[in-house]
Amino acid sequence: MERWSDSKAEELIHAAHESGAPLTGALRALADAFGYIDEAAYPALMQAYARSRAEVLGVVSWYEDFRTRPPGRHVLRLCQAEACQAVGARELTAYACSATGLRLGDTSADGALTLEGVYCLGLCANGPAGELDGRPLAELDAAALDAKLAEAEE
Repeated sequence: MERWSDSKAEELIHAAHESGAPLTGALRALADAFGYIDEAAYPALMQAYARSRAEVLGVVSWYEDFRTRPPGRHVLRLCQAEACQAVGARELTAYACSATGLRLGDTSADGALTLEGVYCLGLCANGPAGELDGRPLAELDAAALDAKLAEAEE
């Protein structure tokens, strides 16, 4: 991911709009490039898509994949959906919070890790499920989670 740049953000917004992409397409382009959507992009989004600030903010805040702050170097997402809950996702999430000192949605002070909840990763038959830096993790338990986090830090 790139470091936030207003000029690059404006370029991405313009390209998305010119290609006919909806507002969510422009937001996805920003999220893919930078890992989050900085508030500095709102004026360009408002102008390109003829939307109010409230409408842009409404879309950004509606979709859980759109962050408004930079993520950590590693992003751990843990499934919170019912199928994973049935096989221990709540307990795994509590363990992850305790082990990392983070709550869902937080990033560590050193910027190493962001911990997020997500509703369904499509691994329902292999829960509890998660994702670390975009790689799916199935049948997680505390030991497997610890191993994956340690591996990521190497």
